[in-house]
Amino acid sequence: MKFNWNNPYPTIRLPVMGRNVVSTSHPYAAQAGLKIIQQGGNAIDAAIAAAAALMIVEPVSNGLGSDCFAIVWDGQQLHGLNSSGTAPQAWSPEYFGDKYGLNHLGLANNPKRGWDSVTVPGALAGWEQLHSRFGSLPLADLLQPAIEIAERGYAMAPVVAHKWAAAIPELHHQPGFAQAFMPYGRAPDIGEMFRFDAAAKTLKAIAKNGIRDFYEGEIAQAIVDHAGSHGGSMSLNDLADYRPDWVGTIEQSMKGADGKIYSMHEIPPNGQGIGALIALGILQNFDLTNYPVDSVESQHLQIEAMKLAFADVYQYVADPRSMDVTPEQMLDSSYLAERAKLINPNRATHFKFGLPQSGGTIYLSATDEQGRMISFIQSNYMGFGSGVVIPDWGVSLQNRGFGFSMDPKSANVVAGGKRPFHTIIPAFLTRQEDGQTLPQMSFGLMGGDMQPQGHLQTILRMISYRQQPQAACDAPRWKVNRDFTLDVESNMNPSTIQGLSKLGHELKKVDDPYMDFGSGQFIWRLSDDIRDGYVAASDPRRDGQAAVY
Repeated sequence: MKFNWNNPYPTIRLPVMGRNVVSTSHPYAAQAGLKIIQQGGNAIDAAIAAAAALMIVEPVSNGLGSDCFAIVWDGQQLHGLNSSGTAPQAWSPEYFGDKYGLNHLGLANNPKRGWDSVTVPGALAGWEQLHSRFGSLPLADLLQPAIEIAERGYAMAPVVAHKWAAAIPELHHQPGFAQAFMPYGRAPDIGEMFRFDAAAKTLKAIAKNGIRDFYEGEIAQAIVDHAGSHGGSMSLNDLADYRPDWVGTIEQSMKGADGKIYSMHEIPPNGQGIGALIALGILQNFDLTNYPVDSVESQHLQIEAMKLAFADVYQYVADPRSMDVTPEQMLDSSYLAERAKLINPNRATHFKFGLPQSGGTIYLSATDEQGRMISFIQSNYMGFGSGVVIPDWGVSLQNRGFGFSMDPKSANVVAGGKRPFHTIIPAFLTRQEDGQTLPQMSFGLMGGDMQPQGHLQTILRMISYRQQPQAACDAPRWKVNRDFTLDVESNMNPSTIQGLSKLGHELKKVDDPYMDFGSGQFIWRLSDDIRDGYVAASDPRRDGQAAVY
């Protein structure tokens, strides 16, 4: 792809070139990963090191009790890892109904925070799988940068400080939260030091005893004891029985502006990545290049395709063992062509789900000069997650249980040992050349429901409109909400906003991009000769950077 290297958007970032790249939402984490590559590690080693560091420097988004997903190009082929946690065996609609009562629909209430929102943490088990299959340095070496950061402390970055302070009113009363995250009786201010000795203790224990200690040893016992003391149902068996799954990827192809065929890859459900592929497949029935990149017409078609995708995602996506339709059926080209016919180019529409033919997050990317590439994401969800932190161990726990439905008729209904609907999704782009599948870009965005929408918007800007990665990253974004209203960034062209409004989109102009429009990292391979390296982009909506050498 021959990019237009101009950037038409106000930005504080430039594209970065290098043979080895680690791109993350915080400079400390990017440097931690790059340090590992300089010590002889590979891209997967670097991703684990960066992920560990991010748990320390960006606890507003992830922690030792997170989940994770990854897509890895090992130099020959793609591998997809689902390391999202499962529900405690005790969970059921009846469990929640007995504890929290029923809502006006007669369904059980389920809490957004606290122990009864916590599924088994999957992130560390994911690290273990990645390291055993692809790692080259000892795990203890990969965790050392994060341990050092946690013990020495670090000055608070602006975006992290902003999100930290915003979370305090809701979470300060959760067990262990204030002890871990309110060292001054409040959130740390920009530039103030924060040390995380408890998390360093856990990382040291894992470095010495292995990650299974988190699921079967002293750390596991501390987690279960804390759950029992605060009304939770997590058991030692729930932790010990947990295993991630290697699941491959699902994909959607498109023709680029250079005439080549590209394929966007996502992890299959229980995640929402299939939504980006559905929208991309629908848009193959239109020629976006007939319209300028930031035009009302182009943006309208993308928004409507995303709304159609979400209508199906929210209806069907769940743990794949309980889905009524398969990903293949949801991505069937003839079905998507029929869905595309529902788009009115002159009017916004509120879509219902179709009927396929039956039969708080961090993202990072790392590449190395041997050609390995990894797209990695881990998250606590909704910022700090459940708000629960295990005393003395610094394990802040996600609240992915809130993603379950309490409706017995739903494919996503809660059940013990089941994975909930998940928002976090890594992505990867490949290219077809002379019958071969070649790696092109590892990329992704953090940010709840924004993630598949960000994947779609940035990929189209690069592949259909030849925008270079940093420009595609910097461009103003829109976000379709669950009620199909539309958020737009405040720096979007006023004429585009006005045009979308005239088409019937119910718009909300949002001034806080840190909380609503995601944050991406992109690493694009410059040529088939790996010696030419990569170009990387890091989102200005976070504190991060792309670090290279």
